[in-house]
Amino acid sequence: MARIVSGLVYIGIKGNVVALDRRTGIEVWRTGLKGSVARSSSFVCVFRDADLLFATCSGEVYCLDPKEGTLPWHNPLKGLGLGLTSVAGEHGSAVSSLPSIVAAEVQRQQAAHAASAAAS
Repeated sequence: MARIVSGLVYIGIKGNVVALDRRTGIEVWRTGLKGSVARSSSFVCVFRDADLLFATCSGEVYCLDPKEGTLPWHNPLKGLGLGLTSVAGEHGSAVSSLPSIVAAEVQRQQAAHAASAAAS
């Protein structure tokens, strides 16, 4: 893809992070967050800190290159469960708590996934 010079905006959706050109809306890259839990309906929290991009999904954290979408590292945060996460950078910027309606939707999706898995 051609290099976009006007800047990017990052979207977290259904286990993916998508980078869009902020002026045109054209997709520049898309990265699926692969880990230990199925991601098809997982909520993704995205946070940009200086030169790196971070995403959390189903209780796991991912580091992404903001220009290319590659994954330098991934940490499953073993033993901490599938709860919602918040992220703060070294420079004090933070992604604060999610509104209760979003948290309720994520819990509903996780319960549906668990019920589906138990029925199989």
